[in-house]
Amino acid sequence: MSEAITSEAATKEIPRLRRQYAETVAPKLRKEFGYKNVNQIPRVEKIVVNVGLGEATTNPKLLDRAMEELALITGQKPILRRAKKSVSNFKLREGQAIGCTVTLRGVRQWEFLDRLVSVALPRVRDFSGVSPKSFDGRGNYTLGIREQTIFPEVDYDKVERVTGMNVTLVTTAKTDAEAKALLAHLGVPFRQSAEERQ
Repeated sequence: MSEAITSEAATKEIPRLRRQYAETVAPKLRKEFGYKNVNQIPRVEKIVVNVGLGEATTNPKLLDRAMEELALITGQKPILRRAKKSVSNFKLREGQAIGCTVTLRGVRQWEFLDRLVSVALPRVRDFSGVSPKSFDGRGNYTLGIREQTIFPEVDYDKVERVTGMNVTLVTTAKTDAEAKALLAHLGVPFRQSAEERQ
């Protein structure tokens, strides 16, 4: 694990959350779940940010603006997502552009996760934590964001339309409990149930 960190350090400054994972989170998880091997310790593998715009079928300019905003938020150029099949009820033709997505790995993933939990989520109105029920059963967590304006990179005055996005945190955890422990240690603010608050 230390070899991976030193090779990252050679290319760029180590992100704060990456250092925190190596120094405190990984040892805590190893002790908590009794892992024998360091490679068993769960880690964040990648983060996928996806914006779906059904309205782009009638107004393609919306998609261009959404791609610009997603590039600002993630620091990486998004790729277009096209419809896989035609659906006449939605006036949708196969191959039509209906969204965009970004897959973050390495330094960018850690920087985005840090900004998400420490800057963006606290800016959500009436925020009481993210749902602990959004795991998929295989250790991956998906979070829905209603407004892109919670990210400080987006200029509120230039926003033409409020678009939401899905953020999927893909981890190497085998179970949801391990993934939840990993994300909670990394600072993801999970909503507490009434029993946990007491």
